[in-house]
Amino acid sequence: MPESVNPLVPAWYDIAWSGAAAVTFILLVISLISVARAARSLSSFQALAWTLVAIFVPVIGPLAWLFIGRRSLGASRSA
Repeated sequence: MPESVNPLVPAWYDIAWSGAAAVTFILLVISLISVARAARSLSSFQALAWTLVAIFVPVIGPLAWLFIGRRSLGASRSA
């Protein structure tokens, strides 16, 4: 019997989705570590809110923290 290959889902498709999932996971881990490091400067509610946003809004949440949350934290520190 020949090797089972699904002609409707090519290998590149699997590789692309696996790569996207890996990038999303790495982005989540980086943002959670960043939130944890900045937790001293955040209130407990802010830290919890950013953590939940990063976890439950897959790509946009971590990017929002990395590009908006950290900058606003830095601006409030220098003020």
